[in-house]
Amino acid sequence: MIGEMTPLEQARVQALPVEQLEDLSEALLDFSTAADLETWLAMYPNPTPQPNA
Repeated sequence: MIGEMTPLEQARVQALPVEQLEDLSEALLDFSTAADLETWLAMYPNPTPQPNA
């Protein structure tokens, strides 16, 4: 376990489109530190939050 996400990281992950969430779910298997998530999120622009359907 790499620890808890910050509120900003949580918001960024929750706003990701499904395709990027799938990519993240695979990448998480290789993460060993919290910095790995920060690095992964930095590769993607801040997504625009989608309204709930």
